[in-house]
Amino acid sequence: MTAPTTSVRASFVPRYYEIEQSLRARIAPMRPGEPLPSDAELCEEFGVSRMTARNAVHQLKLEGLVRRVPGRGTFVAERSTHRQAGKLVSFSEEMRRRGVEAHSRIVDYGLREPSAEEAHTLGLGPDERVVSLARVRIGGKLAIALEQAVLPAACARALDGVDLEHASLHERLVAAGWIPTAGRGTLRAEPAGARDAKLLDVRRGSPLLVEQRLILDQHEQPLEVSETRYAAEHYWLDVEFGVELPSPPITALSD
Repeated sequence: MTAPTTSVRASFVPRYYEIEQSLRARIAPMRPGEPLPSDAELCEEFGVSRMTARNAVHQLKLEGLVRRVPGRGTFVAERSTHRQAGKLVSFSEEMRRRGVEAHSRIVDYGLREPSAEEAHTLGLGPDERVVSLARVRIGGKLAIALEQAVLPAACARALDGVDLEHASLHERLVAAGWIPTAGRGTLRAEPAGARDAKLLDVRRGSPLLVEQRLILDQHEQPLEVSETRYAAEHYWLDVEFGVELPSPPITALSD
């Protein structure tokens, strides 16, 4: 059960991600509409190519943090307090956007044998173990979600001594060289069971939004499988969509 050394870990962090994180820190105290550095200015500041600078800004645009105006530049966007359904955003970041403090209550944490499905999804070999972390995610004073995250055991050392009730799991993974980069998932509605009701302080049978995700790292390798059970009265998603026009009716051909 090993993790990369500090010198190796640093090489794993792409330059676009460094720029992206720097811009996030700058955006936090800024107001919507304030200008951000141009691509050329970012290239000069960070010593990168224009494509690298654009990749960093593009990720922030996808998350709704910035907007580009052709011929004028890049500006801080109006902040949405809701997550876009197709965006990979950590709970801690979501709560920052709402202007509330995020923290957690650990329900279960440790190394264990994976289920057959977990082993298959994470691409684990025989006898490999996983890190299992179950937390109640809290925004302000509200219990918003019950989250179960499962990661390869190699990630365990990145979490040693970390206060996972207040630290961001994804931020710790990034610091250790595993960068959550992409993923896929499903959403479904489900009634709260007895455990949900107790941990989320909701009535049994009340609606939950259940999200299951597989997250990949910067090398497109499986990094985390998770199930997050959101109390529907405290959590919702924004959805953007296009309209697919109906196909024209098929007219039968006469002989």
